[in-house]
Amino acid sequence: GGYKGIFSLLLLTSFALMIIGWRGTQPTPLYLPPVALHKVALGLLAVAFLLMAVSTRNSRLRLLVRHPQLTGVALWGISHLLLNGDNRSVALFGGMTLWALIEIVAISKRQGVWIKGDTPSWGAEGLTVVIAALTVGVVIYVHPWLGGVRVTW
Repeated sequence: GGYKGIFSLLLLTSFALMIIGWRGTQPTPLYLPPVALHKVALGLLAVAFLLMAVSTRNSRLRLLVRHPQLTGVALWGISHLLLNGDNRSVALFGGMTLWALIEIVAISKRQGVWIKGDTPSWGAEGLTVVIAALTVGVVIYVHPWLGGVRVTW
């Protein structure tokens, strides 16, 4: 009972500290993000949020991706690295991507054989897509407040 509450509080605190640290660091350009990949990065973000939604639901995508939430975090980080080329972005998004990839390998090794679940109904699959789309909408709305940057198409 209390474990999940404490864990959630610590997670939210660490998320807040990451945002404060990122916003409080003076950005220094390291590379020029490839403009041609801007839409690709936005597409990766949409897939990342779908994977994160899938991680808590039964989905056909869970039959293809063993660690959907960690894969979503890795795609989220990669997409942000395609959109931002400054030191603070490389530290935050590169670090999160590296952490997610290491965790995928470590958890897979620790858990052994992957046992896949049952195939869900199309209604459940549709609901997962709606949840992911609503989440993307909320994140786009709050992104200027959280990250200090407006999402542009």
